[in-house]
Amino acid sequence: MWDTNAYLSALTPKFYVALTGTSSLISGLILIFEWWYFRTYGTSFIEQVSLSHLGPWLGGGNETDNSNTNTNNTASNECKVWRNPMALLRGAEYGRLWSAARRAPLTYYDMNLSAQDHQAWFSCGGDQSPVEEAMNRAWREREPTARVAAARTALARDPDCAAALLLLAEEDSPTVQEAERVLKRAWRAAEASWRAHAAAGSAYASAARRDAAVLAHVKRRVAMCARRLGKLRDAARMFRELTRDAPPALHAMSLHENLIEVLLEQRLYADAAAVVARFEDAGAPPSAALLYTAALLRARAAVGVGARPGAEVIALEAIRRAIEFNPHVPEYLLELRALTLPPEHVLRRGDSEAVAYAFFHLRHWRNAEGALRLVAAAWAGAERAGAGAGAGCAACADRELLAPHHAMSAFPRRRAALLPLAAALCAGCAVLALAAHRWPAHAHALLDPRRLHSLLAAV
Repeated sequence: MWDTNAYLSALTPKFYVALTGTSSLISGLILIFEWWYFRTYGTSFIEQVSLSHLGPWLGGGNETDNSNTNTNNTASNECKVWRNPMALLRGAEYGRLWSAARRAPLTYYDMNLSAQDHQAWFSCGGDQSPVEEAMNRAWREREPTARVAAARTALARDPDCAAALLLLAEEDSPTVQEAERVLKRAWRAAEASWRAHAAAGSAYASAARRDAAVLAHVKRRVAMCARRLGKLRDAARMFRELTRDAPPALHAMSLHENLIEVLLEQRLYADAAAVVARFEDAGAPPSAALLYTAALLRARAAVGVGARPGAEVIALEAIRRAIEFNPHVPEYLLELRALTLPPEHVLRRGDSEAVAYAFFHLRHWRNAEGALRLVAAAWAGAERAGAGAGAGCAACADRELLAPHHAMSAFPRRRAALLPLAAALCAGCAVLALAAHRWPAHAHALLDPRRLHSLLAAV
């Protein structure tokens, strides 16, 4: 049998000093990594790993398995990345941040998702002509200069290549006016190509679908340029047409959000309310634009002249529902957190969606007198309740979508209360190890093997 007395008698104070110092060092490294992970992703790495790997073992039972399956399905839906319908122009708008501050406005992950979208929308498959091969290479290129060069190569072979003109308007036009001019040229080229392929019959059906997708995206970008240049009537008309007759290529673009923003800028609040109600009744996927616009309209009716009794309570309830869906938005509306340029893709209920919404809609909340006061009241209650927590993968996906210089929002605020205690324990252990090394006689008296053996026997 193992003799614990002989083993403990053979240990010297140096062993305990080395043991304490090594454990303190390892604990400190774990603490530093946990602090870095928490500051970067807004969640605890140890907690995340424990819930992912130990949760199924500790749960057990069929009911738990079913609930875990439902939770995983819900989380996967919440972590789905959507195309941002309000994305800016890369050359005329995103490029200004790089020129002014030398900060990358978009991440490679975000741009790679856009490249995959473009190849899916603007490729007809099968045998491809040299122009189509050049455009496919342009969508795949990582560097903007390489994409522009490939588009110019395609345009040199076919001066009426609408896809090449679309890419040049997006990435090579220095101003919105120049982008609009190039896009209108692409509109004419895409419409002529679509009509020609549509009249040619079923043999060119794939090319006709490709041309229809290019034409729809060109129209959408022309409408967005009109919005930027203050041509609100033209923008509203084009967005109404696109919303009503959207081709399959634009079904995932949520064009009604563009229309709602233009109507709010025109201060046509009744029309904006009708659009929100129509898409809510149609079962459109919930988004920050729909829920917060509904809350804005109710807040405006509650604080305006001739407000009905109880309208403020209804407005507060609408704001609470919006905060429950995406709790990151109020910090941007109340200007408690700095905004950045919105990414080209957003995560519903995530910080990226909050940035994209607040970037364009903050001015509309400012124009509604008293609306931000209601947001502050509802936000204070939501902070105390800690409601509206999103899926665990949301922070990681948002970090991949948002620019590195942006300080991400985390809700509910995870204050790591154990970190100061862990730091104090590590520091205390290190101090004890140094004291034992400095005064070995006292350490040997305190760590007498006979005393430790009697203590272990008593336990």
